[in-house]
Amino acid sequence: MEPEDLRGHAVERDDRADGRDETPNERADRNWEELLQELRVMQTGTQILTGFLLAVAFTPRFEDMDEFQRDVYVGLVALAALATILALAPVGMHRALFGRRRKPELVRVAARIVKIDLVAIAALTIGVTTLIIDFTVDRAAGLIALVSSLVVVVLLWVLLPRLVKREAERRRGVDRG
Repeated sequence: MEPEDLRGHAVERDDRADGRDETPNERADRNWEELLQELRVMQTGTQILTGFLLAVAFTPRFEDMDEFQRDVYVGLVALAALATILALAPVGMHRALFGRRRKPELVRVAARIVKIDLVAIAALTIGVTTLIIDFTVDRAAGLIALVSSLVVVVLLWVLLPRLVKREAERRRGVDRG
């Protein structure tokens, strides 16, 4: 994905600086393929969670849920639908823009949609975990599961990538110095 300026516009750069010698179109094609791989993984996880949620409504124990649990369940079904729609949006955009030489713009917008979808999937995963623990154990355990899941997501999806980036930048500085 292209680096962006403060207004969110792509910034041209020399690809040879990162070891690649590719045209902007080749870069867009490569980035599109990487985004598609990410979307495949995300869609599989979303489908599993959505399937689980939809199946729950048809089990005998569904009636045992209290009002809070049913409200959370309905919210999670809506969130699962949103995550599915977000994961399919780049594909729909690709179809609408196919053959119109708009791949760089498609990649830029699709990358933003993928980031939004990751937030939706994180919330969905945390919510499903919380609901299951709340229903099978108790409300306090559900809240512990909520906080624990949130901490794990923040650690692995936010802090770890920042640490990796910082370490890579530090090593580049050492290599140059």
